[in-house]
Amino acid sequence: MAETPSRTGSPTTLDTDLIIIGGGPAGCSAARMAASVGMRSTLIEPDRLCRNLYRIPALNNVLGGYTNGPGLADSIAAELQSTELCHLELGRRATQLSASDDHVTVTLDTGACLTALYAIVATGVGPLQPRDAPWITAPSSLNLPPLWQADANDAEGRTLLVLGGDRTIGTFLRAHPTTDTRLLVAYPESDDYKTGEIRDDPRVALRPVEHVRLRLADDAATAETMDRSGKRQTITADAVFLSIGNAPTAPSGDVVRDTAGYCLPSAQHPRVIIAGDLRSARFQRIMTALGSGSEAALHAYYAAKELLHARHLHLG
Repeated sequence: MAETPSRTGSPTTLDTDLIIIGGGPAGCSAARMAASVGMRSTLIEPDRLCRNLYRIPALNNVLGGYTNGPGLADSIAAELQSTELCHLELGRRATQLSASDDHVTVTLDTGACLTALYAIVATGVGPLQPRDAPWITAPSSLNLPPLWQADANDAEGRTLLVLGGDRTIGTFLRAHPTTDTRLLVAYPESDDYKTGEIRDDPRVALRPVEHVRLRLADDAATAETMDRSGKRQTITADAVFLSIGNAPTAPSGDVVRDTAGYCLPSAQHPRVIIAGDLRSARFQRIMTALGSGSEAALHAYYAAKELLHARHLHLG
């Protein structure tokens, strides 16, 4: 799969069969699946492989017996590093993706360009801050830590205000089942469906809100909340953490985004395949990321086979 016919009929020489942008579970799974069917790939990741898994202290929904993120991440990274058909470009960022009729081109932050038959975009999402949430009023320069960074010893016996109902709350509670802390979770209507797994934990007090105005002091935090009926209430806590979710981080170029920044797979150029968390906020799970990465690689494989078969018939 080293060449593909160009619009003029002359072959275009490609650097690899498949370019994978993003080295999380979806990207790594795509590279492994591609290798299993004989496709060469180049995987681009600005950090280390599966970097976000190292931040997850407890797992309960992943096959293979893994109970924590670092264990799973180490296993995935070791397997991928021994995969001969996958070339790793770690410490590099994809800054531009261009798709044409017969190939894709990815520009790196070094200025180098790579070409391939297809690209899988699996860059996932990055953390939001209060200024990114229209239902939170806070100083524009304020940066708060996500809940997964909270230290269990520091949380012992304290009340934590958690802004947002994202699933990191459930992860924190499972990772620290004996920590005696109280979580006041203020969350908007869009997070209603995410709170099911934490509703029955006695350490959690759910506060459905329309709006939150946050004030911080050296020794405490105060939030003036308005619930969905218009009733106002003041909440005081020892510290504030975020669980308001993440924002999609697709590269610039020929990637189609919806109004929230997510990339619907069916809306993309035929040579651009979306995998993992970038597809939708509702599919941000490790298992779905692994599955979608494998599916994306098979999509590219079968599409490439059809293209090469057609070319051979034409030349014959």
